[in-house]
Amino acid sequence: MSKTGYAVVGVGYFGAELARIMKQNQGAEIVAVYDPNNAEIIAKELDCDFETDLDTLFSREDVDAVIVASPNYLHKEAVLKAAEHDVHVFCEKPIALSFEDCDEMVRVCDDKGLIFMAGHVMNFFNGVRTAKKLIEEGKIGEVLYCHSARNGWEEPQKEVIWKKIRSKSGGHLYHHIHELDCIQFILGDPLTATMTGGNVAHQGEEFGDEDDMLFINLEFEDNKFAILEYGSAFRWTEHYLLIQGTLGAIKIDMNNVAMTLKTEEGEEKFLVHETQEEDDNRTAIYRGTDMDGAIQYGQPGKTPPMWLHSIMKKEMLYFHNIMNGEAPDKEFENLLNGKAARSSIATADACTLSLKEDRKVKLSEIRRK
Repeated sequence: MSKTGYAVVGVGYFGAELARIMKQNQGAEIVAVYDPNNAEIIAKELDCDFETDLDTLFSREDVDAVIVASPNYLHKEAVLKAAEHDVHVFCEKPIALSFEDCDEMVRVCDDKGLIFMAGHVMNFFNGVRTAKKLIEEGKIGEVLYCHSARNGWEEPQKEVIWKKIRSKSGGHLYHHIHELDCIQFILGDPLTATMTGGNVAHQGEEFGDEDDMLFINLEFEDNKFAILEYGSAFRWTEHYLLIQGTLGAIKIDMNNVAMTLKTEEGEEKFLVHETQEEDDNRTAIYRGTDMDGAIQYGQPGKTPPMWLHSIMKKEMLYFHNIMNGEAPDKEFENLLNGKAARSSIATADACTLSLKEDRKVKLSEIRRK
């Protein structure tokens, strides 16, 4: 395998770990990083260069692809600069904070024949992959309804980080878009979206300006539905994905860390992650951390937990293999054809418009803008 040179834009908590993981893949080389705050120290750790300008970074002859893991509102600039210099792209979720920006990013890369992979890591979860397989095998019949919850309680923090500022992160819905994306992998694109909620318990200088309680109702073709809950104003923590079918149901419980298939024949248990050790690791974090696990945010200088590191390894290996000529398989093709990127942000935009205008919003309204 020939050497593939990677640049990394944004080497905070998540980006630095993606760089460490990618470097471990055969034939992968981290050649340079860019980050106004963390670049120099991470470059020293990774034994690579650091750049202070995106044009300089992407004009390097040894940069074949970039891993974009900067704050959400900065994704567009990095992706378009990469495309301008014919550099392939892996972009962390949420791809953008508007459908218009997301569509432009994907389209520009596509027009130039560049790889653009959306970083929806939840699709690499063992539990999610198992659920998809069970659905394809007809174990729960026809899927009728999905219900996800990702909520908990957040106390005041020492500083208001960018992830709590709506204009920078998009708030809970955009920043934690995993469940929305996963449901759309199962049910397809919704026809309409309705969102209610607001900021009910986290006002003041100790907090950001994001809504802390959101409720989403999605309607799909053929009389199928989904409900999603997000927020940091829930004293009773829940984090799960429930998939209801005509013959049974699947629940991936990420708070109690258990996966269950329920049919008329009884219940069958599966691992949420790759090993029991990883499941136990997540259980310990959710029950022992100072910050509620369902709304936990990483900080620069920390490394992701075992269960998350394992999934990130799968994701980076997949992108590296695509970079080296492997064809996308059916399971992940939507991560590489722009569909997952566009679909998740279009629905998030429809939800945002619904809350703003207090009405049900058709997804066609967003896509034709």
